[in-house]
Amino acid sequence: MSVLPIRAYGDPVLKTKARSIGPDYPGLQELIDNMWETMYKAAGVGLAAPQVGKSIRLFIIDATPYAEEDPSLMGFKKVFINAGIIRESGKAWLFNEGCLSFPELREDILRLPEIRLKYQDEHFQSFEEDFSGLAARIIQHEYDHTEGTLMVDHFSSLKKTLLRKKLANISKGIVPVNYPMKFSPRKK
Repeated sequence: MSVLPIRAYGDPVLKTKARSIGPDYPGLQELIDNMWETMYKAAGVGLAAPQVGKSIRLFIIDATPYAEEDPSLMGFKKVFINAGIIRESGKAWLFNEGCLSFPELREDILRLPEIRLKYQDEHFQSFEEDFSGLAARIIQHEYDHTEGTLMVDHFSSLKKTLLRKKLANISKGIVPVNYPMKFSPRKK
C-alpha cells in the first residue's frame, strides 16, 4: 500500500464533478487500499477520490474516532461508490469541520442531520440507507467532494473574505502539514 499525496485547495480536480465508475475501473481495489492508508496517515475520518487526484465518485469513511461522542460510530467503516443523496432532512445544525485538502483550517458548517443515500460498496452491491448525526455529516462532506463542492463553498462571502489570505497560503503550500500533499503550481 502507498500513501498518496492529498490535493490542496486550488487544485482544479477538487472543483470538478466526479464521474461514476463500474466494477471494471482499473486498479480500483489498489486505489481503495491506498486511500485507507492515506487517510489514516493524515489522521482523517474520510477521504474522497478527487482529493487524491481521481475524479471518480468514490469516498471512504472510518468514523470510529467519533465513537466516544457517539457509540453508534464504533466500527463505522465504509466504502461508498457512485453515491447519491436522495433526501436530506431535519433541523440544520452547526458543527466544526476540517478537511485534509485545507490543512490548519476548521470552521463551523451548517448541515441537515439526516440523509437518505443510495450507493454501492466496493463489491458494487447497491444500498439505499438512512444516516443521521455525525455519520450523515461526514458522508455529506465527502459526498460534496464528488460533486465538486468544497467546505469553503458553504462559507458566507464575509467568511471567505476574512480567510482569503489563509486560503491563498493553503493553495500555495505555505501551510504546515504532516502528510504528503500536492499543491497547485504557482501562477507566474
